[in-house]
Amino acid sequence: MTGRERRGLSASGPVRGRLVAVDGSSPRVAAAAALVARGLAGGAGRAPVSAWDSSGIFTELMAADGVPGLSARTLTLLYAADLAFRLRWQIGPALREGRAVVAAPYVETAKALAVAAGLPRVWLDELFRFAPRPDASYHVTPGRARDVKAGASYVECFVAAALAGPQLLDAARLRKRSADYLGALEREGTATRLPAGRRAAPCRRARR
Repeated sequence: MTGRERRGLSASGPVRGRLVAVDGSSPRVAAAAALVARGLAGGAGRAPVSAWDSSGIFTELMAADGVPGLSARTLTLLYAADLAFRLRWQIGPALREGRAVVAAPYVETAKALAVAAGLPRVWLDELFRFAPRPDASYHVTPGRARDVKAGASYVECFVAAALAGPQLLDAARLRKRSADYLGALEREGTATRLPAGRRAAPCRRARR
């Protein structure tokens, strides 16, 4: 866990648990994460899941007038702030207790959408430098999104807000480019494909 210690996650104690990331351009990430969490628990309940918007940032933004029009950069900065909250109050404590914890989505979903919207990778790498590398990383393959309301997932929230924002973005292009980004992670061997509805195999460490 040396890498996590360098990033300050273990400032309040040694890190003994396992961090599993579940990312994807599909709004079914949450359902896939629940299956992964049950698999990690080995039949004894399920491992904790840290979901996006745990801080309530996006809920507050959407409470008054639905999804506001925001730039891709602003949305990504808000996601990073929410992830910092999750690491501080959900992920970090679980890891220090020696538990497995599922982060769904984690870093790569935000990066994929931001890259699809034209943000530079160097800026994104620097922005998310605070996030520890997961022990295992899964990619939920895209599928038909049925009965998914705008804002029900980070993907849907990002697409809806970006379309209403100052940039001229196309929803279909955003989805395709973000899916291509995540698919490239599979080919590089840094993520394992996980079709929604399939339980994950035993976790393997994600490579850089």
